[in-house]
Amino acid sequence: MTPASANIGFKADTIPERSECGIGALMPWADSLWAITYNSHMQGTGYGLGLYRIDEQLKSERVHVHDGTHANRLIHKESNQCFIGPYVIDAKGNWKHIPEFDKHRITSTMRHLTDPANRVYFQTMEGVFGEMDVKDLKPRPLFDLVKQMGLAKRPHFKGGFTAQGRVVVANNGFYEYGEDSAGLFEFDGKAWNRLSGKPHMDVAARQDMGSVMFATGWDEASVLFWALVQGKWQRFRLPKASHSFEQAWQTEWMRIREVETEHYLMDIQGMFYELQPIAFTGHIWGVKPICQHLRIIPDYCAFRGLFAVGGNQTTPNRDNNAVAGQPQSGLWFGKTDDLWSWGKPAGWGGPWWNSQIKKDETSDPYLMTGFDRKMLHVSADKPVVIEIEIDFMGTGAWMPYGRVSVGADGYQKHIFPDGFSAHWVRLKSQADCRATAAFFYS
Repeated sequence: MTPASANIGFKADTIPERSECGIGALMPWADSLWAITYNSHMQGTGYGLGLYRIDEQLKSERVHVHDGTHANRLIHKESNQCFIGPYVIDAKGNWKHIPEFDKHRITSTMRHLTDPANRVYFQTMEGVFGEMDVKDLKPRPLFDLVKQMGLAKRPHFKGGFTAQGRVVVANNGFYEYGEDSAGLFEFDGKAWNRLSGKPHMDVAARQDMGSVMFATGWDEASVLFWALVQGKWQRFRLPKASHSFEQAWQTEWMRIREVETEHYLMDIQGMFYELQPIAFTGHIWGVKPICQHLRIIPDYCAFRGLFAVGGNQTTPNRDNNAVAGQPQSGLWFGKTDDLWSWGKPAGWGGPWWNSQIKKDETSDPYLMTGFDRKMLHVSADKPVVIEIEIDFMGTGAWMPYGRVSVGADGYQKHIFPDGFSAHWVRLKSQADCRATAAFFYS
C-alpha cells in the first residue's frame, strides 16, 4: 500500500429505498478504525447503513446494521468507552447497540457539566438535548431546543462540545438568504443563551492548553469563526471557497479536528485551514488556509499514521437525483501533507452584506493571510469614506492601511499590491450608511 492510493468503499442497499450513504463519523479505537454510515433521514429512508470496523490492513467489516442518521463520536475517558452513532464500544472492541437512539439522529455526544465521570450529553438533529448514564445507557431528554430557543425553521443541529464550564451546540438549519433561525447556542448548566441566529456547523476544543473552544458557521457575507478564550467569545470572518455549501442539506459535516498531534485541521465551506489550538496573550494565532476542495467530508482523522478522509459521494436521495443509482461513499487514505496538492486557496467574502453600519464602528476581523492576490469591493447607499485597518502581527494591534472613498455612484474598489498581506483586516466607516464590503482572494 502506498499513501494516497488506499481507499475503502461503502454502500447502502439499492432497494427498497435509495437515499444516502455518508460516512458520518470516524474514530480510531481498540486497535481498529470505526466508521458509521448514515442515510438521509432516519430509518425507512435508506437501508444497509451500519457500524464498520477497519483493521490495520485496511480491511473493513460491517458489524451491525442500524439504518439511521448519526454523526457523533466521543471518547469517555473515565469509563474507557467510545460513543459513536447509536453504539458504545469498550477498550477491547466489544460494542453495544443503544436501541433508544434508533428513532433519533444523533449528531454530537459531549462531556457532562456536573457529572462527567458517569454521564454524557447528546444532541439530536431535531433539537433534542439530553443526557445518558455511561453504565446503563438509558438516554433521558432534557430540552427541546426548538421550543427552548423559539426556532421558526426546520432544525438541523450538528456539532457540539463542552469546555470552559459550558456546552455549545450548532444548528445549521438555513434554507434561504435573510433567515435568522439557525444558530449557535451555549448552556452553562442552568440556562441557554443564543450567540447567533445564523447557521453554524461544528464546535471543538481540547481539555488542556487553555481549552480554547472554536466554532464555525456562516452568513450571507462570509464564514463565521468563533473562539472562546478565557471565558470570552471572539468572532472573526473567513473567506468562502464555494457557493455549494450554503443550504442546510449541503453541509455534511465540515469539522474541526486534531489530526497531527496538538495541531488542528478545520474544514469549512470548501476550504481546509491549519488552526493553532492555543491562544497566546489572549489572541488567536495560526489560522492559515491550506487548500480548497470539492469533496463532501463528513469526518476525518488519523489512523496508523495515515490521514483518513470520509466521504459522501453518490446520493440518489430517494431518487430526487435520478442519475445517482446506488448510494455509495469512499474512505480515502493519504498523508496530511497531501492537502497541499489539492486546490490552491482562493475565496471571497467580507464583514458586511447590505449591512447597516454606524459611524466609527469597526467590523469583525477578516482573514487576510495565505493568499497571493487580494482586492476589495465596497458599495454604499451614500458617498462615504471607508477606512482599512490591518493587524499584521495577529495580536490585536490594529494599524491604519488606507481609505476607500465611495462616491455618488455608490461603488469603489481597491487592489492590494502583489505580495501584500497581514493576519487580519477590518473596516470602519466615517459615517452612518448601508454598505456591502467583499474581499476577493486568489
